[in-house]
Amino acid sequence: MSTAPPSIPTTQEPALSVIEPSPTAPAPTATPPPRRGRPAARLAGLLAAFLLLVAVVAVSLAVGAKQLTLAEVWQGLVDPDSPAHAVVRQMRLPRTLLGLLAGAALGVAGAVMQAVTRNPLADPGLLGINAGASAAVATAAGFFGVAGVDGYIWFALAGAAAVTALVYAVGGGRGATPARLALAGAALNAALYSYVSAVMLLDAASLEKMRFWTVGSLASADLATVVRVLPFAAAGLVIALAAARPLNALALGDDQARALGARPAAVRAAVVVTVTLLCGAATAACGPLVFVGLLVPHLVRVLTGPDLRWLLPACALLAPVLLLGADVAGRVLGRPGEIQVGIMTAVLGGPLFLHLVTRTRAVRS
Repeated sequence: MSTAPPSIPTTQEPALSVIEPSPTAPAPTATPPPRRGRPAARLAGLLAAFLLLVAVVAVSLAVGAKQLTLAEVWQGLVDPDSPAHAVVRQMRLPRTLLGLLAGAALGVAGAVMQAVTRNPLADPGLLGINAGASAAVATAAGFFGVAGVDGYIWFALAGAAAVTALVYAVGGGRGATPARLALAGAALNAALYSYVSAVMLLDAASLEKMRFWTVGSLASADLATVVRVLPFAAAGLVIALAAARPLNALALGDDQARALGARPAAVRAAVVVTVTLLCGAATAACGPLVFVGLLVPHLVRVLTGPDLRWLLPACALLAPVLLLGADVAGRVLGRPGEIQVGIMTAVLGGPLFLHLVTRTRAVRS
């Protein structure tokens, strides 16, 4: 009868065993959990932008040919018998409200255009849209005797719409590239502003009526002008904010946008309507203002990222800060007169535009 050999004890360490996860244990994730503080940080940024806008509005009401304290500004707003009432209510308040409206319109229009064209240099001024509105207004004033915002607004909207469609078509339509859009806009911009200059030089009455308007100015603002352009600008802002989510999807390409439920053709049509309303209203009221729609989205994007649901509200708050700040700077630097806000935005925007072009070239190389 054979017996099994006795087991020999060994000093070898046992092999490490792999512990299988239990079926109820949560599966490990390959990506880190989302940062919960990001929406809070964005909300804090919007609140800070709003507070900055309130401060700039207060400065715009207080600073001018006659310096006012904040107490005098408040008395001028609420007390008809105050010595500052005429200055604040009749001059500076309409000017400030128009700056708020035009700044928000141009800032949001620039952000929307940069998103839909995927061109970081897209801007209502650089792509010729403001020039189209200006050419239509010059035609109305020079050949049809139209005067005032009541008549200008319809011509400005028609000119902005025509040039928006023309730039998109010349740039290649759905196959448009940023370079082709920029070239088409620059060519139309030069041609249309040459036409505006010719109309003004050939007609002395048009020159007199439009010499401040063509530079870009808030000086002739009144409450009636604000009331007339408000519905167009408000409609454009509402459409832009409603299109923010589809525009985010469109940034991934048409196929991905359709997979996410967006309709690229409808989104682009909404953008055309939005840009037409915003640029037409701002240009009819203030004249052509450059660089506001180009610079503000770039500055805001650093704070909010590319998500248009956050970018557009921030642009609507910070673009008026830039425009009103430039207007106040023009009043201070040009004393006893003033430097028109269109000149100030060009002076401030030119160097920053060159910086953006240089940075874009460096990134691509």
